[in-house]
This record gives sequence, structure tokens and C-alpha cells, in this order.
Amino acid sequence: MDGSLGEAQTLAILIEATIGWADGYRDRVRDAVRQRVTVAGKLDRVLMDAEQHRVHGLAWVATYAEAFRQVGAWRGRLIAEGRFTETEALLIKVLFAEYAAQLVGGVPMNQGEIIRPSDFDIELEPGPSAAWRALAGQAEKTALSATLAHALGAASVEDSGLDETHLMIRDQFHAFAEEKVAPYAHGWHLRDELIPLPLVQELGDLGVFGLTIPEAYGGSGLGKTAMCVVSEVLSRGYIGVGSLGTRSEIAAELILCGGTEAQKAEWLPKIASAEVLPTAVFTEPNTGSDLGALRTRAVREGEDYVVTGAKTWITHAARADVMTLLARTDPATDDYRGLSMFLAEKPRGDDDNAFPAEGMSGGEIGVLGYRGMKEYEIGFDGFRVKAANLLGGQEGQGFKQLMATFESARIQTAARAVGVAQAALEAGLSYALNRRQFGTTIFSFPRVHNKLVQMAAEIMGVRQLTYFAAAEKDQDRRCDLEAGMAKLLAARVAWAAADNALQIHGGNGFALEYPISRLLCDARILNIFEGAGEIQAQVIARRLLEEGRNR
Repeated sequence: MDGSLGEAQTLAILIEATIGWADGYRDRVRDAVRQRVTVAGKLDRVLMDAEQHRVHGLAWVATYAEAFRQVGAWRGRLIAEGRFTETEALLIKVLFAEYAAQLVGGVPMNQGEIIRPSDFDIELEPGPSAAWRALAGQAEKTALSATLAHALGAASVEDSGLDETHLMIRDQFHAFAEEKVAPYAHGWHLRDELIPLPLVQELGDLGVFGLTIPEAYGGSGLGKTAMCVVSEVLSRGYIGVGSLGTRSEIAAELILCGGTEAQKAEWLPKIASAEVLPTAVFTEPNTGSDLGALRTRAVREGEDYVVTGAKTWITHAARADVMTLLARTDPATDDYRGLSMFLAEKPRGDDDNAFPAEGMSGGEIGVLGYRGMKEYEIGFDGFRVKAANLLGGQEGQGFKQLMATFESARIQTAARAVGVAQAALEAGLSYALNRRQFGTTIFSFPRVHNKLVQMAAEIMGVRQLTYFAAAEKDQDRRCDLEAGMAKLLAARVAWAAADNALQIHGGNGFALEYPISRLLCDARILNIFEGAGEIQAQVIARRLLEEGRNR
């Protein structure tokens, strides 16, 4: 960092003070909420629902506290490696000033729901928020805006702290996305086209679908951090391309965690090479996140299971060769205990016949964005699945097997959100630098470049939160809390970035010809799939209340 040693020490002291202050507030909130939702020392579901605003507010407060901690840790690593510069210092100042002020005045859980200390019957002292405001005034924001202008086209404004291997991976796929994805993404979106199969195969050849699959099964044997890096830069080019790997990641994780050795040997090499394209078939009409209420049945008949029921919101379903299909095999149950997972083979469909399989029909669901793989509803009526394709060879394990994938899926979704947010920042920045009004570029106006500065600071923060969750997963540590926090915050950051970038475009942002219109639509889905924001906050808060976790 440029400047005197005193400035560096002041920043370090203030960061540590803010982490302690936020942790203390989180603990007070947790205690206050726990008193409202426990009966005889146990969490009460009815009270949890009745106190949902406060319960979910706890999740947001804890997420901010964790973001402070991970940004502080990132700064420490950069300093140790001699990589910390004025750009990173300015980003920290802007982020900490804004988030500290929000903790005092109110954290936006979404556009219309604010959680304040008074909602918990807590008086929160301003703590370090005033000091941060003094460090992140208009002069600092203007200085940071100049850095943004020079970072146009880069994978990130800041040094993201990646090691040499992950930087090499990032640069490779960043260049790929710049050449073969970004120039065509808006056309695919406007024409509502599937991502071209040659590009899908090229991604397979580059190892995208086998990143985390062990080398013994044809993959690269890399970890979740590599998955994050690739998902982020591909999603920056187009979320549809960045999300192609999600289907393979979910399928591979299911097979690795719950499959038999024969199933691993059969399916993992094919998934890694893109010979087989998988899709996840879990959601049903009117069930949403309540997977325990699924009604699709699978009944054993000889060497097959016969499937009957309906599924919806199935991504890339027509083109897929295999479905990870969740169905009820025990008709006597009405909850998660009777569910089983299948590796259900199907013929690949095309534009003329999306679902050529016997006993299977379906249709496309028109959507605002996230179009490159398309969404479908599917009906099963006597659809047959080989009994040998029951995942793990044992009935009743489906829900447990699916739960084992949630950490990775949410980490990857957070990474996709970071990529979309980065694309929105780029779109807003490029437009602001080129659009002239009143004799100057609109970038020179504070309310324009301040928006971009805030985007960059929040993207930096949630990027570090996402990388932390991935690193925890790579160390085989439980990280559902960290993954949930990353996904929760990243979805909001992506939406805010897209919305503000569109505002910078003015009326042109409302025109379909401008890519920011697509980014706004693409960003909106991120707070819904892989656990809607409300569900995510509930899960985070429950963990905090049950375990009293304190980092």
C-alpha cells in the first residue's frame, strides 16, 4: 500500500476493530433471536416462521461479519506476499464504510426489506463506522474510480489473491470467454438459442466438466477453488456458459458421494469428457424448496423402475443424455425418507423433438433470462429406468445424497453471481466512459462513478467470501454455512450491480439491443435458484442458532 506506515497501521487496526465489533453485534443478535424462537432449549419451527424477519436478519448480520473477516484475511495474505496496493486499500475503505453504516442504520435483505438493530430490540453503537466514513469520502471514491477506468477488460479490478496455478486457470478461461463467449452471448439471448454444441464440446475438451472429478475417473482432480474461478470468468462472458458446468458438477458430486464403484467408473469419465451431458431433475410443481414433499413415483418392476409424475424447472433437459432424477420409491412415506436418486438415461432431444424417450414428454418454459440452456417441464408416464441405475444401489438414500451436493452447488452459484456482477460493472463502466453529456463523459459525474466504485467494492468482498467457502470445501471441512453466506450475498450484489449499470445506461439500458438488458434478467435468477434468498437465510440462521457458531 502506498503511503506512510502510520496509514497502513491505522487501516489494520480499524479492520480488526470492525471485525470484533461486527462479531459482537452478531452474537447479540443471535442471543436476542434465540430467546424468541426456542422452547425448552430447542428451536421451535412455528416460532421460527413467526419471527422470520428477525431470523433472516440474523443471517444477514452474520454474513456481513464473515465478509469483514475474509476481506481482512485477504488483505493480510496480500501484504505478506508484497501484493497489496492502493487499489485494494481503497476498495476495503469503501466496502467497510458502507457495510458498517448499514449494520448501524439497516441492512437491505432485498430492495424493500431492511433489518435494523431496533428490530432486535438492540441499540448498536456506531463503533468504527464514523472512522470508515472519514477514510472513504468523495476524494477516495474519485481516486478509486480512476483505477476502475484502467481496469476495463481485466478479470478483476483488484488482485484477487489467487495463487499462481489458479491465476493461470483464470487467465486461460478469461481469454477463452472474451474470444468465444462474450461476443456471441447477447445474440444467443435475443434469439433464445441453445449454446452451440461445438462450444459445449470445446469446453469439455478444455476440462470444464471434469474439473473436480478425480484423475482416476478422467477428470482434472482440481478443487472447488478452481471450479469457482472457471465458473466466475465464464459467467462473466455469459451465465449460460458458466452454468453448463453446474449440471456436471452436481451429477459428478452425487456419483462420487453416493454412487457404487461401477457407477463411478461408468459415468464419471463420460461426464468429464462431455460425452454425456447431465441434467438435474428434482423440482416439482407446487413443491418449490420443499423437496420432502415430492410426489413423482418410481416403482420396481423386474430389472427396471417405472417412473410416473411431473417435474419442472429442469435446465438443459432436452439436450441432456442422463438425468439425476429424484423420485419416491416408498409409497408409504410422505417426507424425505422415501426418496431415491436415479441416473436415468434418456436419448438426446433436438429442436423438432425435445423428448423422444418413451414414457416421457415435456415443453419449454419461456424465461426472462438465463436462456442458453433453456428451462423445461417434464411429465413421466411409464418411463423406465434400469434398476442398476439406482444411485448407490439402495433405496431411500436420495435426499441424503442430494444434501451432500448443496455446499458445492451454492459455492458455484456464488461464483456465477460474481461473474455476472463483474460483467455488469464492465458494461456500466464502458458505457460511462464513452457516453458524453454536457460536454464531458458521464463517468466524470460523482453519482455515476460512485455507483461503479460501490459495485467494485462489493464484488471484491463477496469474491473473497466465495473463495473462502471453496477453500473450506477443498480442506474437507463442513462449509454449508460459508457457502450459504456467499450465495446469499453474491445474489444481492449481482442484482444491484446489474440494476445500477442499467441506470447508468439511462433509456438505452431499457433497449434490448444493449447487453445490460440481458444482464439484468440473468442477475435476477440468482436469488431464486439453488435456494431462494429466503430459504438460504433460514438455513444460515438455523445453523447459527443451533450451534452458536462463533468465528
